[in-house]
Amino acid sequence: MSKILRSAAVLAAVASLASVEAAESAQLKTAVFAGGCFWSVEKAMEKLPGVTDVVVGYSGGDRRNPTYQNHEGHLEAVKVTYDPAKTSYAKLVDGFFHNIDPTDAGGQICDRGHSYTTAVFVTSEAERSAAVEVKAQIAKTLGKPVATSVLRASPFWMAEAYHQDYARKNPASYNAYRLGCGRDRALKAVWGAAPH
Repeated sequence: MSKILRSAAVLAAVASLASVEAAESAQLKTAVFAGGCFWSVEKAMEKLPGVTDVVVGYSGGDRRNPTYQNHEGHLEAVKVTYDPAKTSYAKLVDGFFHNIDPTDAGGQICDRGHSYTTAVFVTSEAERSAAVEVKAQIAKTLGKPVATSVLRASPFWMAEAYHQDYARKNPASYNAYRLGCGRDRALKAVWGAAPH
């Protein structure tokens, strides 16, 4: 095979692979959740079937380009990228609820205040309907009112690089925070078992 034909074959293979990757990524969807400490929510959501990526950031406020030191009005949030061929939006919402205390109106576990309150951010009526239905089922299961809000999506702002994948990159620090916060103990008290 000549060098020209070999080069053409390689280029065709690369173009074909790029086309497949573009088609796959075009089918992926995103969902945004606020569940208190975004490190903990990121770690939990990464484990759910069909999830391909999770990033942490801020949403729900009016400030543009918020930072960790300056995100008043925003909630700590995660943006979840998922494959709808492998999971549904409703299953993601359910998985999210099972990794928070949805009855806590003042924050999450040891993290208190507005920026740690919980929410499901929706982008369509279909998402709103699914989120409201899951929320009602969770309230029925727990036998208590659910404090988690279902809110219209607002801009999601990526958090600083050092917050991304924090639990994976800083396991000792993260585990000390999680143990000190009592997150697993609190979630077990709510759900009766270890978090999903």
